[in-house]
Amino acid sequence: MLATLVMTVIGADRPGLVQMVAARVADYGGNWLESRMSHLGGQFAGILRVEVAGERRDELVNALRALEVDGLAIIIHAEAGSAAGEAVPGSLATVELVGNDRPGLLRAVSGVFAAHRVNVEELASERVSAPMGGGVLFQARATVFVPAGVNLASLRSDFEKIAADLMVDLKLLPKES
Repeated sequence: MLATLVMTVIGADRPGLVQMVAARVADYGGNWLESRMSHLGGQFAGILRVEVAGERRDELVNALRALEVDGLAIIIHAEAGSAAGEAVPGSLATVELVGNDRPGLLRAVSGVFAAHRVNVEELASERVSAPMGGGVLFQARATVFVPAGVNLASLRSDFEKIAADLMVDLKLLPKES
């Protein structure tokens, strides 16, 4: 039986960090399934999911935790059981936000997500210089899962309200396959 581990990894960025983690996974017969990793503010941060034979799970967990002496903080979770694989009816959508940077933008948008039971699958954001010397812009792009019972007209209406209040451009687009 296979065990699935989901983990976060963070540490001061330097060459070889991914190799250190990948080597431990391979050394214990694990299979690297998926990951998202990035350089953020001088730190390396990532989340990954691996599979390993059930009898080697604890050995791999201990080997990964031993990387903390090399400056990596690793948090490991066992993936949920069969409920994690059950399909929930719904569809994916993309949300794009662009506006002058200020505190609270993501709080407002994520509040609409939560109110409509919309789940954030992936989120990327950044601050960039506005063209023509107009200050700093905040940009975000999210892939969200919209459950089948959610009223899309109501969701769009709530997005339009906060976009007007925050003076940002906010789009909700069906996800292209």
